[in-house]
Amino acid sequence: MITQVSSGSNTTLKRLRSLKEKKYRAREGLFLAEGLRICTEALEAGWVPKLLLFADGKGDHPLVRRLVQATLGEGGQVLETSAELLSGVTGKDNPQAVAAAYAPRERSLDGLTPGPRTLVAERLRDPGNLGTLLRACDATATGALILLDDSADPTSVEAVRASMGAFFTVPCVQATTAEFLAWKARHGATLTGAALDRRATDYRAAAYAPPALLLVGNEAQGLPEALKAACEQLVIMPMRGRADSLNVAMAGTLLLYEALHWQEAM
Repeated sequence: MITQVSSGSNTTLKRLRSLKEKKYRAREGLFLAEGLRICTEALEAGWVPKLLLFADGKGDHPLVRRLVQATLGEGGQVLETSAELLSGVTGKDNPQAVAAAYAPRERSLDGLTPGPRTLVAERLRDPGNLGTLLRACDATATGALILLDDSADPTSVEAVRASMGAFFTVPCVQATTAEFLAWKARHGATLTGAALDRRATDYRAAAYAPPALLLVGNEAQGLPEALKAACEQLVIMPMRGRADSLNVAMAGTLLLYEALHWQEAM
């Protein structure tokens, strides 16, 4: 059954709006995604909304119909509302066709086996960078993204939006540095860290034998010495201009593609 909602004070709309904040995502056990493309990609990856909200006049769109049918089929709740009220949920001025709330999937290092390439990010604070790196992982068929220590929340609406649907296709695991290093040792994986360090070699000259763990550091501070010491090799992207470093999402993307190229050439 589809419920018509015309008031911003509706309890379910308030609940959806609250998911922009981490404490309410934890309390509700839900996170928010918005946009027809992202929600459709989520469905194709096996994620069915617990709550689906779509704008007036969009119900006949074939992709919206698929989402409605899937949500109702799994016992979820579907609401139809105005584009204005929908924008109030997503926080975007331009009208969106749909927004949806999903239950997060519990993932841990214990359930993760390193593939040929796994990306690791330490204290990644910006949700836009997080989402961009998830998108790069998807593009390079990288097995997972591991977030270390005090990293941004991958279920924030900003991170999910920036991932352009990759959040739903790339496993994202959170762990402490100690947990990660113990996991690395158990699996015998090689850790390559991108770092501004005199010991680092050109990233194009390095080897990336699988299982390769590719590590990038905090946006402002880079990798701490303890993690550098845990790396089998350190690499650097040559800088020919005046800038001394790249944005972490750009550096991570270059590293992923170089590792992919190296492994495909073997």
